Amino acid sequence: MTVNVKLEPGDIVRSRRGRDEGQLAIVIALVEERFALVADGDKRRFDRPKRKNVLHLEPIGTRSEEVANNLRDTGRVTNAKLRHAIGEIEQRLETHAVEKGE
Repeated sequence: MTVNVKLEPGDIVRSRRGRDEGQLAIVIALVEERFALVADGDKRRFDRPKRKNVLHLEPIGTRSEEVANNLRDTGRVTNAKLRHAIGEIEQRLETHAVEKGE
């Protein structure tokens, strides 16, 4: 089943395929309409983002406004900001899972 989800720079996604399956990353840019460049600031740094098929990315329903604003204003973002944004989301997801009793 194909789902057309419109991704934008700053969106936080989970990888559904590949070596990085299950890991969170942030969309840095879109290439054509089928591919997105993603980075996490750690294994995938901003200067060497991973090119992923958008069908292999699962949006988690949130975005980092700070990263999106930096990308829009300067076209760059620091790896520390990427790590910080992903860390905040992971913490929020863990807290949510504990509250639900998972």
